[in-house]
Amino acid sequence: MTFDTLNTARALKEAGIEERQAEAIASGIKAASESGHGGLATKADLERAVNRMLLAQITIAAALLAAIKLLP
Repeated sequence: MTFDTLNTARALKEAGIEERQAEAIASGIKAASESGHGGLATKADLERAVNRMLLAQITIAAALLAAIKLLP
């Protein structure tokens, strides 16, 4: 994804933000959007996270069942 820092800074300035601040904000947005997913999770990221959580729950349930069977 291409992010246009110049147009973003211009729009921020037109909205009343000082030039230096507008440029800093635009640069920050561009840097965030260029780092991986820009901090956003994709559908695949969410699916992996859910699968890891389910596996962890199954592992905990199995450990609890094993512990219960060891009780007198």
